[in-house]
Amino acid sequence: MLLNLHGNQISKLPMKGFKDLLNLRFLLLGQNQISNLKADVFTGMRNLSDLDLPLNSITSLPPNGFRPLIALKVLDLSLNRVQKIASKAFVGLQELLFLNLDNNSLKTIPAGAFKPLIGLEMLVIDNNLLSTLSSSTLEGLSSLQELYVRNNQLERLPADVFRHTPKLSRVALSGNRLQTLDGNMLANLHGLSDVYLHDNLWRCDCNINSLLQWMSQTEVNLSPLDRLRCDGPEELRDRPLSAFKPEGLHCRA
Repeated sequence: MLLNLHGNQISKLPMKGFKDLLNLRFLLLGQNQISNLKADVFTGMRNLSDLDLPLNSITSLPPNGFRPLIALKVLDLSLNRVQKIASKAFVGLQELLFLNLDNNSLKTIPAGAFKPLIGLEMLVIDNNLLSTLSSSTLEGLSSLQELYVRNNQLERLPADVFRHTPKLSRVALSGNRLQTLDGNMLANLHGLSDVYLHDNLWRCDCNINSLLQWMSQTEVNLSPLDRLRCDGPEELRDRPLSAFKPEGLHCRA
């Protein structure tokens, strides 16, 4: 059963307004004017599998807002204005497979906010304002296979940022402000097949040595390799990372 309310200028969702739609599987609420989600809006929707909320004006995700949606597989919150995610925003969504937060205004994500999402396979947080991911940002995501954090403002990533995501096969970090990256964090992801690191601010000095070593040994697809280039220092600007040889810098082992 599908309910399509896409593009209806809806600004508010009624409390428990869907509680009698017990067999509803797909709810399409995109391109409306919804600005907030109350905690009991989705009460009774225990069979809903797909909730689409793109192109609204949602600014925050409250605690327990999606808790009744125990069968939800897909949650699309892209193209909103989300600035804040409550630490318990995703409680109850243990069956969720795909979470889309593309094109929002997130600067930070609370530690452990994704912890309830034990079945999540794909997370998209492209086109936000994130400057870093903490060691516990991805906590709980033991089933995650694809992570997209493109076009943010990432300047650094802790060496253990992927310690909770052993099944990652695709990581997309392109279009950020990364100057260096610990190659060991990628080497420890044994199922990795694709990594996107282009269009960053790679600084070709001793600190990038472990990344270069990993690149020279890995069989992972680094796409597109020709766009992996030094941004600094000035004398090395635009040199391909694959052509940079740090041996002449007398780096410490």
